[in-house]
Amino acid sequence: MLLKNKLKEMKTFLNSNNVLANLEERYCYAEDASNLISEKKTPDLVIFVESIEEVQKVIKYAYIHEIPIIPRGAGTNMVGACVCNSGGIVLNFSKMNKILEINPTNMTAKVQPGVILGDLKKEVEKFNLFYPPDPSNFKVSTIGGSIAQSSGGALSFKYGTTKDYVLSLKVVTSDGSLITLGSQVSKNSSGYHLAQLIVGSEGTLGIVVEATLKLIPKPQTKRLVLGYFNNEVDLVKAVDNIISEQVFPASIDFMAKKAIQTIEDFSNCGFNLDYNYLLLVELDGFETSIVEQTELVEHALSNANSKLIQTPKLNETDAIWEARRTSFAASTRLAPDVVSDDIIVPRANLAEVIKLCNEISEKHNINMCLIGHIGDGNLHPQFVLDLDNETNFRNLIACKEELYSIVKNFNGLISAEHGIGLEKKKYLTSILDNKSIEYMKLIKKAFDPKNILNPGKIFDI
Repeated sequence: MLLKNKLKEMKTFLNSNNVLANLEERYCYAEDASNLISEKKTPDLVIFVESIEEVQKVIKYAYIHEIPIIPRGAGTNMVGACVCNSGGIVLNFSKMNKILEINPTNMTAKVQPGVILGDLKKEVEKFNLFYPPDPSNFKVSTIGGSIAQSSGGALSFKYGTTKDYVLSLKVVTSDGSLITLGSQVSKNSSGYHLAQLIVGSEGTLGIVVEATLKLIPKPQTKRLVLGYFNNEVDLVKAVDNIISEQVFPASIDFMAKKAIQTIEDFSNCGFNLDYNYLLLVELDGFETSIVEQTELVEHALSNANSKLIQTPKLNETDAIWEARRTSFAASTRLAPDVVSDDIIVPRANLAEVIKLCNEISEKHNINMCLIGHIGDGNLHPQFVLDLDNETNFRNLIACKEELYSIVKNFNGLISAEHGIGLEKKKYLTSILDNKSIEYMKLIKKAFDPKNILNPGKIFDI
């Protein structure tokens, strides 16, 4: 064990109740929600930090002794961004979970990284404010994790992703120094935007210990419109039609037939199983405008050859979205393992890419539940299989490699909101040009010269 001889020394500045040293205690921290990583290792220590000062002490010690530091929130990451690949210390932020301030005048929230995203949403709504980032697992995922991955979700079409709501960050650097990046104000043209470098960096540049986030006024009401289609061309045309009507929905999501069936079997929410695709269009805004928006969307869907249009009652909307969010859990009923992917292409290329997703899953004999945020071109193929079956595993890898090749050919990216982590780093060079990655590595070296902060993630140094 890397830290066996250092634990006694570290306990002089740590609360021993916050340190997990026994193998049985550390074992579960070798895992996150990814399941294709072979180089996962059990961390040498797990430390539940409770203050900025404690984080600084741990990292200063790690810097001197060149010990890897892996920050961790709820562990819901799907690409191995918060697991150990070379031992080290896992910093668990679940005890740094306080909402420090909600400022209605400034429309900001100051939070610790362990705050559950869903809890923040509830708290700011008490002030008629709204925090839009909306990953499917928002009931358990943390602010720190969403900053690390620049999480998005269903509402990204209208409201953007986490990066659009980070105003300022307090960050502990690799040598244990505390720096503040960004500011408390909504506009900033004062030098480089270093806070935006931290967002989406997967804990490889610095450790976020506090965040000031932008809030917006809470929409007065919302309305959901469902449209069923039989082919992907009409499905994507419907999205184009909606935009042509000058309607700006909060979200435009979709599900393909296998996903519709699987989610309906799991949630029993009344989805129609007769059609190949389901489009979910959520509108929000003032009560006075929502009826007109709804009529325009229904007209847009009808002109795109929708086979069935439904407008659920307001009290049914949350249940439908809850069912949509269960897609991963629902898929686990089909086979022992589910591998959820995350790709994005320009919307003009979506119909062809959706068609190709279906074709390559059939070609490689991999069961797939396809869902996604179709408004911004973000697809989530969920591959359902038995990873212990060697043939299944080989077919999955071949399927993913072909999928990423398609993404490249259609000017897309291999990750929109899940990150790169350990799982996707070998594919990064096929998507980004070498000079871009070279500059990323230079930035990593400037922030973390000893390569102790979440090493091995995104790319190798």
